[in-house]
Amino acid sequence: MAQQTALVLGASRGLGLALAEEWLTRGWHVIATVRTSSSDLAKLSNRFPGKLDIETMEINQVETIRALRKRLDGHSVDVLFVNAGIARVVPESPASASERDFLDMMLTNAFSPVRAVELLRDLVPAGGTIAIMSSELGSIENATGSWQLYSSSKAALNMLMKGYAAKHPSDGHALLLVAPGWVRTEMGGGDALLSIEESIPLVVDMIESNRGRTGLRYVDRFNKQLPW
Repeated sequence: MAQQTALVLGASRGLGLALAEEWLTRGWHVIATVRTSSSDLAKLSNRFPGKLDIETMEINQVETIRALRKRLDGHSVDVLFVNAGIARVVPESPASASERDFLDMMLTNAFSPVRAVELLRDLVPAGGTIAIMSSELGSIENATGSWQLYSSSKAALNMLMKGYAAKHPSDGHALLLVAPGWVRTEMGGGDALLSIEESIPLVVDMIESNRGRTGLRYVDRFNKQLPW
């Protein structure tokens, strides 16, 4: 079997870095994007010589996405995984939050990831997988009021991908909105329930289990479908 390739957008640290490492450990070739240089990715490159390509891209700057697409012309990737997210004004409500912080979350967590999918989708042949990091908090049905503004940005992401899937019903991709659980990262915080090691290998297993299954699904790390 030919070596498989994953393109991970946003892999300098946290869950994106862990995804890159997990696929490398499984023998994949990985293309990982960063905004600025990452010492952690450089260490991975040393551990897996010739298996990791590091590219510079800023998810909120469309020109950098277009430039990446041009640099990858002629490449084919089995999995495109968009890992982008910020959490600001977590305890706030619309009455108390900074408008700028909320708009920044909507841009980074919802608009920009789907725009990146639209611009890079043709790198993924039919039968491949396009995934975006979502969250259990993006479920409107299960909303508890926790992390209200962050949750709304993830719900917006889910809605944008619903629209994307409706516009591309025959593209042959598995489309996944991935809820990895509450993970102890810089964004998730020290009180989160899961370690990276308890989440990311299951996420990669779940992606593999959806290989060739076309259409959009909103799923957790156990491949359980979540309510929209």
